[in-house]
Amino acid sequence: MSDENTASELPVEIVHLYVYDIGRGVDLKKAASLIPAYPDIGFGKRRDTPSSLPLPKPLVLTLSTEECDAAYFEKFSAVAKIYDDGAITLVVRFRTASTFADLANKSNLLVSDASGAESIEQFADSSFQMVVHAIKDAVTGLKENWVFDRETYTAFCILDCPGGNPAAFLAENREVAAALLAGEETGILHDSQVKQILEKPFSYRKGDIAVFDFDRCVIIDPMRDYEDVLLIAEHANYRLIELRALDTLLDKWLDEAERDIRKIYLSGGKARHGQRSVKLKLGKLQTLRFDALFTLENLDNSSKIIGDYFLGLIYERLCQIFNTESWKVSVEKRLDSLQNVYELLKSDAGERRMLTLEIVFIVVCIVLPLIQIVQVMLGA
Repeated sequence: MSDENTASELPVEIVHLYVYDIGRGVDLKKAASLIPAYPDIGFGKRRDTPSSLPLPKPLVLTLSTEECDAAYFEKFSAVAKIYDDGAITLVVRFRTASTFADLANKSNLLVSDASGAESIEQFADSSFQMVVHAIKDAVTGLKENWVFDRETYTAFCILDCPGGNPAAFLAENREVAAALLAGEETGILHDSQVKQILEKPFSYRKGDIAVFDFDRCVIIDPMRDYEDVLLIAEHANYRLIELRALDTLLDKWLDEAERDIRKIYLSGGKARHGQRSVKLKLGKLQTLRFDALFTLENLDNSSKIIGDYFLGLIYERLCQIFNTESWKVSVEKRLDSLQNVYELLKSDAGERRMLTLEIVFIVVCIVLPLIQIVQVMLGA
């Protein structure tokens, strides 16, 4: 490891991505009438990716940072992005100078603002709460008790590379780089873990490199042309939070399905009410199923749209790290299980009704005439 490279301060930009799921959907037109947001114009062509890349177009709200104490950093900025399927992303970024070894400590610097926040993370949380309060009337299915799923991701963007060779710089500082990406102290990771973390770097030009892990990435790019890479990292986290939130919702529905079964088969007099609720649940389940299918379809389309271009390879790597395919399989299995449960309940309820009708038919058409005949014979 090069002590000189590790000890010298480098110009860096640290970018925090906070991705939240707040509900089933957001009416973007209504939200735009409630806050001073504007439609995202996307990004221009970067590297070999088509300029027509049709990623979701959220509303963008520039957050005020004028009252933030900027003693430790410069160019502190924050934006909120509001998506129509109920996700909100906060992008908080600032520039500072840091040694490579001290980057982790610089990622959540002390900050003070009008809301009383004392760190970058507290600033993000208070800003998020402000946005949700402002647009809550435009949200469909707002989460109960305001408990929201959240994903976080941090990009350490190094704006100058000692020696001009990013790959060599990472190789010389591999233990520091791996510890930074894993969120661990330098020197405690086994060499096998260091190798695994750093095994798939991405470079488009000779002078840039990017390495990704579950919660963090390191980008070295003196040309400062990494906005599209950050967008893909945001998009991958955005898709992950959708799958996680959907999986959690389906888990709650499965618990409710178990309660419905108990009501119908174990609660005696309440069975009829439980059977009536099955139709209502099936209707709600179909709506949920469509939402889930659209989410899964959008996930597949993201891979198809981005394709085998440079950004597509990065997106594929992030999906591999996030284990997106397993989340997708879990959602599909839970959807099928729910559908089967309520279809069986509906079928069973139908069979019970048919059995009741058959009994009534037998009574009316066979038993009652026999009783009448017996009564006539006895009267004679």
